Amino acid sequence: MTTSTREHHTAGGPYPGAPADRMSTGVAAARATDLSKVYGQGETKVVALDRISVEFRQAEFTAIMGPSGSGKSTLMHCMAGLDSISSGSARIGDTELTSLKDKKLTQLRRDRIGFIFQAFNLLPTLNALENITLPMDIAGRKPDKAWLDRVIRTVGLADRLKHRPNQLSGGQQQRVAVARALASQPEIIFGDEPTGNLDSRAGAEVLGFLRNSVRELGQTVVMVTHDPVAAAYADRVVFLADGRIVDDMTGPTAEGVLERMKSFDARARTS
Repeated sequence: MTTSTREHHTAGGPYPGAPADRMSTGVAAARATDLSKVYGQGETKVVALDRISVEFRQAEFTAIMGPSGSGKSTLMHCMAGLDSISSGSARIGDTELTSLKDKKLTQLRRDRIGFIFQAFNLLPTLNALENITLPMDIAGRKPDKAWLDRVIRTVGLADRLKHRPNQLSGGQQQRVAVARALASQPEIIFGDEPTGNLDSRAGAEVLGFLRNSVRELGQTVVMVTHDPVAAAYADRVVFLADGRIVDDMTGPTAEGVLERMKSFDARARTS
């Protein structure tokens, strides 16, 4: 991958082909207010997130970065309803996650949130198309055919739909995972190091597809990454350190993100 990834898109504003209700409006798709996550008690107490307040806007691509142990994956898991919070508030749209019972929270994750992780999490006995529609099949919902066709075209899988995971490259498998996350038209997609298991070329392809899903489909994407080049595909980068947000960059470049990360490392060494 090169450092010129900002040429692939223009940050902010309506995206061509985005549904009218999905174009960037500055409205929050997800929001945390004074969110804290604490593990353990007494001498074993660890504050993973320390009163974080942040918004992720509709139809934008946000990267979350920070050193190991900064809380970036914990923040994503709390915002996505995959982990409980200790105090504060986490919302998807207008829905407060802490007020939901387990059944309602499971339903919200299934119907309103998409997930992409390092491990592709594809079922080996199903072909690509079956893996893409699996969450909707489980929920007893039929996919919107026009939308599904559009997603498949966006990620470039039209000629691989009958192939099982073992017949696909790593990059193609992750594209299936991206399509699966997009297919149910979720309000927001969370990705935890989605290119971490891919080589640079396959990673660039997947990041381009995520970028296109924002620009062309009006999707909202929040991605945890440690890679400045990956972060440069985003409209915005949120930086964490020691469980707190320490910086926020719009229109990132790989060079700019790397310099910002170096400055955090320098501060940590001198503190």
